[in-house]
Amino acid sequence: MLKKSFLSLLALFALLISLSVSARPAAVAMPDRYSAEVAQSIMQQGGNAVDAAVAAGFVLAVTYPEAGNLGGGGFMTLYTRPANSQKGDITPQTYFLDYREKAPKAAHRDMYLDKEGKVIPYRSLVGYQASGVPGTVMGFWQVHQSFGSLPWRTLMQPAIDLAEQGFEVSEHLQNTAQWFQNWIADKSPTPLNFTHYFGKLTAGKVFKQPELGKTLRRIAELGPQDFYQGETARKLVAEMQANEGLITLDDLKSYQAVWRDPVMGHWQGRQIVSAPPPSSGGVAIVQLLKMKQHLQGKLNAALKQAEKDGVPQQAVKTHFYAELEKRVYADRAFYLGDSDFVEVPVAKLISDTYLKERSTTVLLDEISVSEEIHPGKLESPETTHFSIIDSEGNAVSNTYTLNMPFGSGVVIPGAGFLMNDEMDDFSTKPGVANVFGVVGGKANEVAPEKRMLSSMSPTIVLKDGEVEMVVGTPGGSTIITSVFQTIINVVDEGLSAQQAVDAPRVHHQLLPKDQIAYHPDLPEAVKEELQALGYTLKRNNYMGDVQVILRQDGELSAAADRRGRGLAKVFEISTP
Repeated sequence: MLKKSFLSLLALFALLISLSVSARPAAVAMPDRYSAEVAQSIMQQGGNAVDAAVAAGFVLAVTYPEAGNLGGGGFMTLYTRPANSQKGDITPQTYFLDYREKAPKAAHRDMYLDKEGKVIPYRSLVGYQASGVPGTVMGFWQVHQSFGSLPWRTLMQPAIDLAEQGFEVSEHLQNTAQWFQNWIADKSPTPLNFTHYFGKLTAGKVFKQPELGKTLRRIAELGPQDFYQGETARKLVAEMQANEGLITLDDLKSYQAVWRDPVMGHWQGRQIVSAPPPSSGGVAIVQLLKMKQHLQGKLNAALKQAEKDGVPQQAVKTHFYAELEKRVYADRAFYLGDSDFVEVPVAKLISDTYLKERSTTVLLDEISVSEEIHPGKLESPETTHFSIIDSEGNAVSNTYTLNMPFGSGVVIPGAGFLMNDEMDDFSTKPGVANVFGVVGGKANEVAPEKRMLSSMSPTIVLKDGEVEMVVGTPGGSTIITSVFQTIINVVDEGLSAQQAVDAPRVHHQLLPKDQIAYHPDLPEAVKEELQALGYTLKRNNYMGDVQVILRQDGELSAAADRRGRGLAKVFEISTP
């Protein structure tokens, strides 16, 4: 009898415990399986979305070396409640952290031009003068100090373990490293050490990075002080000074990430929360979405007529997107730059009045002449992205980069990390295209301590005050159009998260003239119609790696783009 009573009490106790514990969904969409597993693990340990982002960001510096980084920088868009909120105040807020690289203090406007004023090939892309002052370590530190809940060392331990114990190299990483090694072979007047560190990556083999592991241990113990003033800083500067690089200890010591107001645009009963200058992404995405909305009636009529005429509707939509994108990229080249150095009229560029007027010149039956697409008149490839939503509904959209795959090809000896080649994102000479074919203007010319213009567009879409979508992608100049089309695929086309990121994407950026890029493919009938209209078509080998989390009808779904090696998952977090 006593035994039965005891067992009954145990059963009752277990029932009470089960009733007091609830499970809430969380989701991640990450560029590789290692970062996905770590982000999930951190949240299951009680960490929030920011904790997961910091831990995953450092992991990607190990397992995704072509883009994840210590020697680069990026942007982070957040939806969270303030860390210092008063008890009972649970009003969510949006934030944006700019940890983009800055030009060294010794940089100047004409540093990549020869005596005749011509651009020196590859000088801003490869080697020691291509790097801006890195921002990643400071950015992760500052966001952790504001919103993190788990100890800094705890968040860094997974990256340390993977650097020291190694990880299995994917075929994608092996192929990218081989391509880059061949590409840089004859492009730097100073020998590079990339091959020594990454030249023997072999798919299926375990790759260990002991020097990087030691660097991560120092950062875990000392925080950004090590990277910007300590032993790692001294190693970085010694390598720069030995090879005519520009970054100094003073550059590192004075670096800070900057909290900025995100770009906020209202569209179809939603709020688009995205990246402000020095990113062009937020402005461009809001412009594209609003112009599409203004022209929806005109587009619908064109689609109906196409159906009657037997013309593929996808061809009409592709041409329509190209018309919108031409105008957006013209504005980008003229108006956008680092708002700490130039006045960027963000509010006017995304206003309904301006965009209604901008939309009036869009043609649906022929191609607008590129030379006649000017900035609107205003009155008075390689990057990586991840998306996270925690069980409390906090969200992080983070995009960071070295610019090209593996950046400048320079590895800091004794520290084991790659340096960026973000100086190419400046206008090395106004009117001359960068590596992504994007033409820049005076607003984005090189200047000391200036942040270079970017297309990175970490974006959060809110509906009824709650997160509906967390989205972003790498892809250079195609980032903007990829994020735009993913949002459209979900909201206007009614696609699922996975369908939205896997769908074919198209891109037009004003120049090259009348050229539409696409990936992975378009139906032959669509290609023929676009060519008949006057377009030349180019299949890109790569056009982004979208990572998206979607909340619909209270349910979370997540998707990693089939173009990359990512992993997305939805899981439950048990809470008392």
